[in-house]
Amino acid sequence: MIISSDLEMCKSKFQELIGKRIVCKTNGGRKRIITYIGTVEHCYPNVFTMLCKNEAGKESLVSFSYIDVLTRTVRVGIMPEKSQEEVVAV
Repeated sequence: MIISSDLEMCKSKFQELIGKRIVCKTNGGRKRIITYIGTVEHCYPNVFTMLCKNEAGKESLVSFSYIDVLTRTVRVGIMPEKSQEEVVAV
C-alpha cells in the first residue's frame, strides 16, 4: 500500500533532480529491460518527464509516474557528475 506521504516525498526528490542526469530501467516484456539515460525536464502532479538521447543523437521525451517508481516497476539511478559511466542507485 502506498502512503500519500511517500508519494509526496518521491515528488519532492524528483523536483530536486530537475536538470540532472538519471538512468531509468523498466520492464519491456519477454525478459527485455529498456534503459533510458537522460535529464529530468519537468515534474507534474502525477508524472515526471525526462529528455533522452539515443545513439543516433535523436532526442525523445519520456514520462514515468511516481507510482511506478514507488512500486519499483521503474528503477531509477542518479548519474554522478564526475563520471558518466557509474550509476548510483536511489
